[in-house]
Amino acid sequence: MTGGAVNDWWIYKGEGPAAERLDRLAAHRPDWRVFDGEIDEDYAVPALSGADEERGAGYIADAPEIDLVNTALLLRRPLLVTGVPGVGKSTLAHSIAENLGLGPVLRWTVTSRTTLRDGLYRYDALRRLEDANLRRLEGPGRRRLDGSRLRRLEGARLRRIEREPGEEGASGIGRYLQLGPLGTAFVPTARPRVLLIDEIDKGDIDLPGDLLTVLDEGSFDIPELVRMSDASPQVSVGTDDQSGLARVTNGRVRCHAFPIVVLTSNGEREFPPAFLRRCIRLNLPLPNEDKLHRILVRRIGRDAADAARAEGGVIDTFLKRRSTGELATDQLLNAVQLRLAGAWTAPEDLDRLAEATMHRLSGPDAQ
Repeated sequence: MTGGAVNDWWIYKGEGPAAERLDRLAAHRPDWRVFDGEIDEDYAVPALSGADEERGAGYIADAPEIDLVNTALLLRRPLLVTGVPGVGKSTLAHSIAENLGLGPVLRWTVTSRTTLRDGLYRYDALRRLEDANLRRLEGPGRRRLDGSRLRRLEGARLRRIEREPGEEGASGIGRYLQLGPLGTAFVPTARPRVLLIDEIDKGDIDLPGDLLTVLDEGSFDIPELVRMSDASPQVSVGTDDQSGLARVTNGRVRCHAFPIVVLTSNGEREFPPAFLRRCIRLNLPLPNEDKLHRILVRRIGRDAADAARAEGGVIDTFLKRRSTGELATDQLLNAVQLRLAGAWTAPEDLDRLAEATMHRLSGPDAQ
């Protein structure tokens, strides 16, 4: 962040300990964005790893983007972040998690084949059926079924074991269910989780619309558990955190603190108006010379950053090449890091360094 004043309404990058800022966030909930999921006291959010903490702390946020991040936080709305690749869209989510002490970012990377259910949960019905058949076939007095008869019985068998109590039935299904990153973000914890939905513009055209209900309601149902809720109202399932089980009651996952949702887009297509009006929009511009210098200071130290900023230095070369084709900031970091390692340090080597590390990602000579 720049050296300007900190606004007293900021939660992200605001003054005071993270716990106090999160308390202020919880105290200012819009009446139309109140969620009442019962806190799962047994669910422990993992600690942020050292690498993720360093990544988040190294992000340089300017006042205009801090304003918009905090707008999204206070309104409990998703933050739609646009900008060219390499401008720091994904890293912003890590910065929020680090600054507020909210544990690791839950990351859901979208592709053209991604569906809403992929992000919510996974159910391994085939493995469950195989395990149920194995237990039955290995029981006393049981005879092994041939393949054709087993296949004919699969559908009826699976429906029946969902109605049965015990290890095969409702209480045993949890081992075959795992919440995805989107589903894990809605586990009812006291503090919000940070959810990164990366490259949503690469998804199916219907995906943004499918997300609306979940993001509006702050909850979703798992039909496999709803069907057996009478037999077993509470089931423990795995999560994307890979560290412990979350309790699901009556087949519904409902958040207590609405997650901090960061959606990134490279601008490959437009989104429907109904989706856009529910988002706070932030466009990250290309960093100018001053911000590039500040990024280098944060990442590799002032001496190396000052050397890179010297007239005719690495930053000048980077900006000239970027003016004719797309470059990412980490390419500049790579070039400076090589010089710190003793590679291509002579002034006459600068062009060779640029050719090795600053390949244009778009433009007439992009490969």
